[in-house]
Amino acid sequence: MKKISCLIIDDEPLALNLLESYVKKTPFLELRGKYASAIEAIERVHSETIDLLFLDIQMPELSGLEFSRTLSKDTKVIFTTAFSEYAVDSFKVNAVDYLLKPFNYEEFLKATNKAREWFDLVELKQYKASENKDFIFVKSEYKQLKIKLEDILYIEGLKDYVKIWLVNQPQPVLTLMSLKKLEEELPADLFMRVHRSFIVALDKIQAVERGQILINKERITVADQYKEAFAAFMLGKSI
Repeated sequence: MKKISCLIIDDEPLALNLLESYVKKTPFLELRGKYASAIEAIERVHSETIDLLFLDIQMPELSGLEFSRTLSKDTKVIFTTAFSEYAVDSFKVNAVDYLLKPFNYEEFLKATNKAREWFDLVELKQYKASENKDFIFVKSEYKQLKIKLEDILYIEGLKDYVKIWLVNQPQPVLTLMSLKKLEEELPADLFMRVHRSFIVALDKIQAVERGQILINKERITVADQYKEAFAAFMLGKSI
């Protein structure tokens, strides 16, 4: 798998330096930066894709627990702290693991291996989703209709139904299915949920303007909860 990009956030200089040395000697980790507070790291975390944070809990202005609640679900956290009473709270925010200071490299490696296993599973799931799958079958008007993925422009959810808008077809395919179910069946590298009612084909995007996606003369608003993931996609495709 690719290297896991990570940041270290801790207000103790000694802890920062120790964690940096541990990260640099771990082959599957890539250090993108270290910060003395969560406030300093906010812009970095939200401007690029960071896989993993080594995050101290007790810090001034913004605690590690508070900061973790602002993160994308794709950014995982390993908490580091000198206070064992925070252990339960750390797992309430879905942390990968919890390191109690002082910890040695063996303990650090055990925690990071948990993170690596999680990212391996995600990568495998994405691969399987796109492997040898260039079409889907949906039930429409009492028949199973084959739809090529390359023909899909965008998908619109309407309560228990979805409309699948296709290239060179003025009328959509209407099928009884939830948008969430269809989202699970589509390759994540080709399609993205950008609104509770819309999934777009990423290669069919013609323009993005003022928070709206233009596809085939249709303007689709990127909802707040999907803006971060969509911005990360755009950043990766922009020159």
